[in-house]
Amino acid sequence: MVADMAFSEPGSARDEDPVFALHRGGKMEIRGTVPVETRDDLSLAYTPGVARICEAIAADPTAAHDLTWIGNTVAVVTDGTAVLGLGDIGPTAAMPVMEGKALLFKHFAGVDAVPICLDTTDVDAMVETVVNLAPSFGGINLEDIAAPRCFEIERRLKDRLDIPVFHDDQHGTAVVVLAAMRNALRITQRDLAQARVVISGAGAAGVAVARILLAAGVGDLQVVDSQGVLHPDRSDLNPVKLSLAQETNVSGLSGRLADALDGADVFVGVSGGTVPEEVVAGMADDAVVFALANPNPEVHPDIARRHARVVATGRSDYPNQINNVLAFPGIFRGALDVRARHITEGMKLAAAEALAGLVTDSDDLEETCVIPSPFDPRVPQVVAEAVAEAARRDGVARR
Repeated sequence: MVADMAFSEPGSARDEDPVFALHRGGKMEIRGTVPVETRDDLSLAYTPGVARICEAIAADPTAAHDLTWIGNTVAVVTDGTAVLGLGDIGPTAAMPVMEGKALLFKHFAGVDAVPICLDTTDVDAMVETVVNLAPSFGGINLEDIAAPRCFEIERRLKDRLDIPVFHDDQHGTAVVVLAAMRNALRITQRDLAQARVVISGAGAAGVAVARILLAAGVGDLQVVDSQGVLHPDRSDLNPVKLSLAQETNVSGLSGRLADALDGADVFVGVSGGTVPEEVVAGMADDAVVFALANPNPEVHPDIARRHARVVATGRSDYPNQINNVLAFPGIFRGALDVRARHITEGMKLAAAEALAGLVTDSDDLEETCVIPSPFDPRVPQVVAEAVAEAARRDGVARR
């Protein structure tokens, strides 16, 4: 009570802060979609009429996707261990971000989402909890779970559930990076197979970006963690990094980030830290720099532009914002629309192609516009349609 009184004290700095004003009371509420104004309304929405719906679902559980909210509802699940750039702040402090995620699902794609913050970091406990909650949802969006646990949690949930499971920090980032990179390389007159790409960061986002770039056909890719370039001869790699080391770095490079970036065509930063200007200057002519750490990019955009032809960040106050909201609402919209069992690699690649095409197929493509705006109203529908088509093509659609 004392803390609450202090928080609410008139004239406090928080009362004058528009951020706190916007979040006060939360950013979500639940509203009914049918009237409950008369006795007849009540008898249809609840007892006795609802019993007929329960019986129909008991006879055919798939009917729940049409007769309840399940077919349009996603759980946004976190343990609060890797929240934004704040790190391990716990499940309660993570709730504003999960609410925000749910708000974006609804606003951009009409998908209902429920934030769920779990007070455990035990992999077994998290998996069992989500499995037990899954009958209430049409999909699971994992959020802000630290690596390497996030890989195991996602893998086990995908094995046990027949609804889409998607770790947005991994795959949402990867989809948008690939889309923006395709267009950046068009501007610099390269293709993926010819480009040498360096990723700084081998956590959740770095691993997923690396894997989608490999699937898309990048020919020469190095991944760098805090100890240097991943290669199979390193003895300090966990299983995820070792697997990645065996699939990347065909050039056999070693050393630190500066060594990898010497002559590189593309830099993708998803780890924080700082890249000195002289290192960026040592990249190839017409280089591409995606410095995606938030709020402070690995290299400031103004500095990067002195040496790179295309520059992108994760920030909204510079051109070419790599923002996951371009991907996850449409991906889940498409997956839910066809009742997909899983989200496949083909569906992610299709989402990236659709995003890239919104710029490529128009007159907008230029150095400062390689990815659509999050507020482009075409984005969710185009992504959803591409994802739905890919789900049918990959054999995971149920309608």
